[in-house]
Amino acid sequence: MSSVQKFDLDGFTVYDLKKLPDERGYFSEIMRYDWKEIFGGEQTVQANLSMSYQGIIRAWHRHARGQVDYFIVIRGAMKIVAYDDREGSQTRGKLVEVVASEERLQIVRSPGHYWHGTKTVSDKPSLTIYFVNRLYDYKNQDEERRPWNDSRIIDPRTNAPYDWNRPPHK
Repeated sequence: MSSVQKFDLDGFTVYDLKKLPDERGYFSEIMRYDWKEIFGGEQTVQANLSMSYQGIIRAWHRHARGQVDYFIVIRGAMKIVAYDDREGSQTRGKLVEVVASEERLQIVRSPGHYWHGTKTVSDKPSLTIYFVNRLYDYKNQDEERRPWNDSRIIDPRTNAPYDWNRPPHK
């Protein structure tokens, strides 16, 4: 592991992965149980693959029973956003926004109690592998959902509802 980036939302973290290039391409480890700075004592129990077309927004949702998501964008680029609206939380009203891409392999760790979502921001579809620490239960789903344009998700930079299409330079 080369670099660990922490944010205002406790547990939301980005970890740079090492690419080991050679004349054939490159190799990268994307998950190891002994990476304590990422997983602590948690174990991942399920791996998922998600493809999203250019401009697609997948938001907002959260997990009530402690699921943590570990995203790795392996093709394209994706904006990953998390927002805390929990009553009594020291980070209530805080928002984190990162862009992960194939150019810089990273694990983005998002604790499930934050509202979170993604948008593909590359000119091609994004392909994301993500690991979770709780099995998906088809009969008792652990998801709460809100629309992608929910006005209750407030961007602290603008004090207005979060705008997935806001230009990055403003």
